Order: sequence, then C-alpha cells, then structure tokens
Amino acid sequence: MAGLATTLGSGAMTNSMEEVFKSKVLLVIGSNTTWNHPVFGSLLKRAVKQNGVKLIVCDPRRIDLVDFADIWLRHRNGSDVALLSGLQHIILRDNLEAADYIRERTEGFQDYKKSIDFFTPERVQKLSGVPVEDLEAAARLYATAGVGALYYCMGITQHSHGVDNVKSCVNLQLITGNIGVEGGGVNPLRGQNNVQGACDMGGLPNVFTGYQPVTNPAAVEKFSKYWNVPLSDRVGLTLTQMIPECGKKIHAIYILGENPMVSDPNLHHVEESLRKLDLLVVQDIFLTETAKMAHVVLPGVSFAEKLGTFTNTERRVQLSNPAIRPTGNVRQDYEIIADLALRFGQEFPRAPESLFQEIRDLTPSYAGLTYERIREVGIPWPCPTEDHPGTRFLHAGKFARGLALLTPVTYSPPAEETDEEYDLVLSTGRILEHFHTGSMTRRSQILDAAVKNGHVELHPEDAKKRGISDGDMVTVATRRGRIETSAMLTDRVDRGSIFIPFHFAEAAANMLTNDALDPIAKIPEFKVCAARLERIAVAALEQK
Repeated sequence: MAGLATTLGSGAMTNSMEEVFKSKVLLVIGSNTTWNHPVFGSLLKRAVKQNGVKLIVCDPRRIDLVDFADIWLRHRNGSDVALLSGLQHIILRDNLEAADYIRERTEGFQDYKKSIDFFTPERVQKLSGVPVEDLEAAARLYATAGVGALYYCMGITQHSHGVDNVKSCVNLQLITGNIGVEGGGVNPLRGQNNVQGACDMGGLPNVFTGYQPVTNPAAVEKFSKYWNVPLSDRVGLTLTQMIPECGKKIHAIYILGENPMVSDPNLHHVEESLRKLDLLVVQDIFLTETAKMAHVVLPGVSFAEKLGTFTNTERRVQLSNPAIRPTGNVRQDYEIIADLALRFGQEFPRAPESLFQEIRDLTPSYAGLTYERIREVGIPWPCPTEDHPGTRFLHAGKFARGLALLTPVTYSPPAEETDEEYDLVLSTGRILEHFHTGSMTRRSQILDAAVKNGHVELHPEDAKKRGISDGDMVTVATRRGRIETSAMLTDRVDRGSIFIPFHFAEAAANMLTNDALDPIAKIPEFKVCAARLERIAVAALEQK
C-alpha cells in the first residue's frame, strides 16, 4: 500500500472538507464528529440535510450523527475489521465493485479477495453484533449511490489492531473506486489542531520532514548536510515505547505541549516510569499534571501569541498571526529551543519566516508555500512550486507507487475481553464541552461550568441490575486501576458497555485503559477494555 503511505501514514485526509458536498454517500466510522470536530460535523449535517447526501454511521454509541443517518450500524467495540470486511464481502459477492478501477489502478486483488471470503454476513453478525439485513443494506447503498467518502477518527486507530482497521478502510475505498476522485477518499480527522503539522515536520520516530524516511540514505545525507551534523539512520521510539524504557534506555525526557499524565493509558505505570527519570523537562503554558512532576518547567506561549503556520486535517497550511502580546515570564517556543541548541553548540534560526524557509528547503511538499501566499487563505500540500495551486485531493490519475495494493486482512479480537469479574466493555473519548486533557478548557469558567466533573455513561438496564440511579457515585475498575465518578444513565451506550470521557484528571479514565499496543503503529488500545462497575454506598461516601 506504499502508494498511499505518504498520506495515510501521516494521517492526513486525501480529500478536502468542502468536497463533502460533492459526495453522494458518506460512511463515518470511529468518529463522534459533531462533538470532536464540530465545525466539520456541521458540514456533514448540511450535506445530508441540504444536498441529500446519504449517510452511513458505524458506531457502538448512539452519537448525534445517528439522527441524520440513513443507516446506523451499531457494532461491538473492537469489531471494525469484521464490519468493514463484511461490507466488502457483500459488495464483491454481488458484483457491485468498481471492476474497471480495480483492474486499472490496483494490484493484489486475488490474495485480498481470499481474505475477504472469510467475512460472510452471518459470521460478521456473530463477530460484530450487526444484523445481516443491516449489513446487506449498507453495502448496497455504499456501492451503488455514487461517489463515496469515508471518514474516521481515533475510534479506528486507537486499537491493538488499529493498522488493520485503517487497511480495511482503504480496501473498501479501493474496491468501490473512491480514491483519487472528487468527493471520495480516505479521510482521517486529526485529533488536535496542529497535529498534522507536527507530523509533517518529522514529529514521528521514523521520518524527517515531509515523511522522508530516516532509513533512506539520501534523506539522511540531505538533512545531515543542511544541518551540518551527522544524523542517525535508526528509527526511534514512540511515546508509548519510551515510557517503559524510563530508567533503562532512557534517562531524560523533554515534553513540549503534551500531558501524558492524563492522556496516556495505564496512568499508574506512566507515573512510576516518569519517576525513574534522572531529568524530566516540561515546556507548556500551564502547570499540567505532567509539569507538576518535572524537574524543570519551561513556560512557553499559547497559540494566540505566536506567528507561524498550522496545518489542518485536510493538509491545508495556514498562517496564524499573534492576537495578543505575551506577558509575564514566558518565551516563544522556538526561542527556548534555539537557546538550548546554542548551549549544545548549534545555531538555530530565531525568526518564524527563517524557520519556514528551512522547512521549504527540506520538504518538497511545502516547497511552493510562502508566508505571502498563505497570508489570506491557506494552501493544501503537496505544493511543490510557487506557481502550484496546492492539491485539493490526492491520487488523481495515479498513485505514487503506480498501483495501489489491496491488502489481505484477518480478524483479531481486542487485547482484553470481558469475563465474569470484568463484565463491561469500557471505551473512552471526548465530550463536546472539553478538549483533550482539559489543560485549557477546564480553566475556562464557561466550559468548566458547563461540565465540571467527569462521569461514566451507563445503560439504564445495567444500572438497574446494580441498584444505581442517575447521578450516583460509582467505582469503575479494570485490571490496571480504579476511579470514582458519577453515573450518567443513558441509552447512548449499548447494554454491557460504558463510556468515560478522559478530560478529568481527578477521575482519570486512563487509570483504567489498556496499554496494549498495535504491533506496527504502537498506538494503545484506548477504545476497548474489560471493566466492572459498582455503586458506592452512602455510608462509604460519608466516611470520606
């Protein structure tokens, strides 16, 4: 699948957001779009209501988009490969695939098809819980309605088999001829505002900027020559790999704008590991839960105090001008880093435009961008020259590798399943009112007043079995830890399932989550683990 590697490896959308109005059918899976991406969520709703675009929603929870959907496939947590492959099985069985597209633009079809033969509708119903008739209806709608776009988010990637989930998304789009066309594409929605830009700039352990592999001798030579320092060709560690190595291979960590003491899985283990470091440096705008553990805290500035670029989920590079002047004992992030580099004997650029010129010099997909060009309206990469308009959708006409590879997939269950002791399936995520670890939104008086405390979503029937009423304090436990929070009774979650937002450090969902990793991407399985829940007696609360 190397033809899609640059885009899908980076997590960028192949198509622009505005193309939702060019689509005929949308499939949203693993994305609570109206809560986590509310601006784009409003576009999805407009496309459905005003343009008559068909919508298929695949989600274990009854998210708001379900109210706008033609078909809702309520599959079990962790059964995404089975669900997506089941749709493909039906499309191929009924000869609804884009045969000419498959023949002209893909390879590996026969091996891929053999793997799909396993996923009969009846077998997928057993694995996913989705009725056969719903699978049949969704497959026919998606394959026959016209150009289709697939959107996903961390409900697809944050699994111990997240890479297989993404491959399944790509396979579906390839057999329906929906990659490299306007209104189609494989469109992952990024989880934070400039995470795309961070990845584009080499904020991954295996690439330089623009996804140039560190294992490529030509890339190593280019960057070494430009920076006048010999660079390693070894792939580094992801954050989830670093944590277990604290006090072993790793003795110092520098954390910039991240709060792993709330955002990482199995927080007891994270805390134990970070305390083994000889040096922990945190650079942030607030004294976060992680910063409180640091030996050194470096105060940076917020987005509103910076001049620089943001790259959004559709690959659009945008210029952000400072809205306010920094006050107090804070400094620009690039100034802090440049001063540290100087103490190591290296001279770094100290102006945003100089830094951006370095990006352009080293990154072919950014080479045609200038501050002047993006001053009013951002431009999506790739943009190789200054007269290039930018690329609205990728893979038109051909793939980088020539033919896209259809990839065989197999089904694997979640790393941890329910049993008699832990009989509920726990999933975690975000709510509309708060963002990520809450380091900013929970300091907003309005947002904090809107949702001040954490909670656990619990189906009323499961609550009744346990003698729990809405608002009761409960204990939620997994094999890794336990928290106390309040019960929110709702049929938004299915029977046997619970959901906890992870923004609340005092009732941290990630005390509970499983740190099992996808073997390739090393992403943790935030979205499914086994849990138990019980009401806290009033007497116990009074004793506290």
